[in-house]
Amino acid sequence: MQSKYQELTITLEDRFVDLISDFVANIYGDGIEMGEGRIIVRSEHDLDYVKTAVESLAQTLGESISLSCEIQERDNNDWVQQYKDSVQSIEAGRFFIHPSWQEAKKDKINILIDPALAFGSGHHGSTFACLEAIGSYATDKHRLLDVGCGSGILGLAARKLGACVDLCDTDPVSVESTRENFLLNHESYETLWEGSVNKTDKKYDIVIANIIADVLRAIALPLKEKVKENGILIISGILDTKASMVLDTYSDLVLLERKQKEEWVTLIYKKEIYGQASK
Repeated sequence: MQSKYQELTITLEDRFVDLISDFVANIYGDGIEMGEGRIIVRSEHDLDYVKTAVESLAQTLGESISLSCEIQERDNNDWVQQYKDSVQSIEAGRFFIHPSWQEAKKDKINILIDPALAFGSGHHGSTFACLEAIGSYATDKHRLLDVGCGSGILGLAARKLGACVDLCDTDPVSVESTRENFLLNHESYETLWEGSVNKTDKKYDIVIANIIADVLRAIALPLKEKVKENGILIISGILDTKASMVLDTYSDLVLLERKQKEEWVTLIYKKEIYGQASK
């Protein structure tokens, strides 16, 4: 263990803590501590690239988010244990998501996720709503595709319900994290690949994409194409300020539910054979 480590403190509005934490977790593999209006990242390695990436994301999101970043060098201590102590388990619908060092719940479907490996530990509003949707729609009769799988938590939830699962993500860190989390949970998937939805020719009973609004609009056609007739499409990661644009893009499908947790919107569609035209 080195005698010094770097500590990156990100100060921001409390409502954006989950979003930025998940983003950082997608590019950084060690412990992330979340608090009210702040995120703390610690490492024995240089954290300048994390700081630069966060500041770049804030600029991309524009006026909707304001944050500041500061890196300090500190004397080393057992910050990994401090991080573990700070992680909280969460109940989302039928599921209980918890790290490997915490107890499972007998009356819930348990999913082991050691957070800070990749996007998705259940705490983020969009991930929470997607877990609720999976609990309502996925069964052992379904084939499901998780697009932008992150940590693999949504695919794991579907697999726990007996569904046959494929997953993909454009980020290789997320692909590896998904692989590790399926092993951790002693579950199996059919196919996992690096890339997006256009790399498969299969059709699915359920397609789920928890990404961001702009990407959901950009890949709308291939997402719709991969849903079987009378199948379900679940899309999330949509800020409420951008929901109307996404609704317009998917207006050729039948909207079954609109769920909102905090400022995050999740839309659940059906691709009907008859009625509205579907692609």
